[in-house]
Amino acid sequence: MKSYILAIDAGTTSSRALIFDKNGVQIALAQYEFTQYFPKEGWVEHDPIEIWETQKKAIQDALAQANISSDEIEAIGITNQRETTVVWNKNTGLPVYNAIVWQDRRTAAFCESLVNAGYEQMVQDKTGLVVDSYFSGTKINWILEQNPSLKNEAVAGNLLFGTIDTWLIWKLSEGKHHVTDPSNASRTMLFNIHTLEWDTELLKMLDVPANMLPKVHPSSGIIGTAKLDNWTTEVPISGIAGDQQAALFGQICFQPGEVKNTYGTGCFCVMNTGEKPVKSNNKMLTTIAWQINGKTTYAIEGSVFIAGALIQWLRDGMQIISSSSEVEALANSVENNGGLTFIPALAGLGAPYWDSNATGAIMGITRGTEKGHIARAALEAIAMRSREIIFEMQKDAGIVFSSLRVDGGACKNNLLMQIQSDLLNAEVIRPKTTETTALGAAFLAGLGTGFWKNQEELMHIWEKDAEFHPITNEATERIIALWNERMGKITTK
Repeated sequence: MKSYILAIDAGTTSSRALIFDKNGVQIALAQYEFTQYFPKEGWVEHDPIEIWETQKKAIQDALAQANISSDEIEAIGITNQRETTVVWNKNTGLPVYNAIVWQDRRTAAFCESLVNAGYEQMVQDKTGLVVDSYFSGTKINWILEQNPSLKNEAVAGNLLFGTIDTWLIWKLSEGKHHVTDPSNASRTMLFNIHTLEWDTELLKMLDVPANMLPKVHPSSGIIGTAKLDNWTTEVPISGIAGDQQAALFGQICFQPGEVKNTYGTGCFCVMNTGEKPVKSNNKMLTTIAWQINGKTTYAIEGSVFIAGALIQWLRDGMQIISSSSEVEALANSVENNGGLTFIPALAGLGAPYWDSNATGAIMGITRGTEKGHIARAALEAIAMRSREIIFEMQKDAGIVFSSLRVDGGACKNNLLMQIQSDLLNAEVIRPKTTETTALGAAFLAGLGTGFWKNQEELMHIWEKDAEFHPITNEATERIIALWNERMGKITTK
């Protein structure tokens, strides 16, 4: 009896594998961190081989932890850190360069040159994106420009490009399948979200050979099979989605206007906008949420590059906490932020500013400033950046939402969730399964094989864990007022 779904959650800092049962209950989780490389200021890289090895180990360990074999797995769903770019030789299977991570800013100057050359409107019209080094296209261009022989190899059809989903599927299928889905393709700056095809004008702009690109397959449905070393059977791969779209699906945000925010390394807020793309007038991203049974669902997204990474910086850089879980108690050790505002621009600013050169700041420091004030201001910064993008989304979609569904590691921080509710003046809802990114991948995979009949069945599986209701007072208003004043000093929208 095939009773389980294996979800691969290929994140920015770790490779994870989770097993879910028919009721959407998580029965196993294995996780391995991998190395973060920072070869130059603003550069972030991963080793694709290390990602594969740690992911493979996580899969095998999750199966062992659940005490099940591959025979009992109905299907595999994959969700991944988006935009991170891998280029490899299809004959040797070896990457030609390290994976360039979504956070990497090395192509910022190239992006600026594209804007100056007048490409910005065309890119937005076709892709729903802004011209930014965040996306995969300029990363591919950079890799190919490093060596004339690489460009020749690419033109000859010997090099393949993929985001992490594509790379892992290629490895899992022993090179048989070079595929992605529309949610990931829509984040490359090479995919036309209206025609649902790789766009020749965009490829020409970035000088990327079309033969490098993966086939775009629906987000749910069997695309091939996987077989690891000691597996006796091949298991269908039947779900793919970028991490934020998977989280939207895992939060059961199936209706237009429903919103989720993921609190991970960054914060990613996504609103379902239905079957038609909504063009943003407020520097949000228009993106594809998923494609199921020939129907494409669109979304608006706002990205905060630094969220959980801010807490990691307090731990590793400032060393005012020894583990990330300590930040809530430290922030609760003071009654308020002590007049501090933390501008969390440790890797530039995303929506709605899109300022690659912005840097972080802590404003309002006095002799009375304590560690607790810094910790609290950091949590407020995460919530304020999320507030900014949610309010801009509402303007674009013409929908005022009443509640926010939350997930990601930091959503377990009750103080952060209460601050978020206060600053939004809206209800914040946390599900019982906070691993909604992996759950979304599992749901897509299960739908793709009939393990779950339809989306209605999934709605009955989803369960609420906690609700946070807004408390509005002068302190909340002061946080907002100081933020607006101080953010205005370092950037303009």
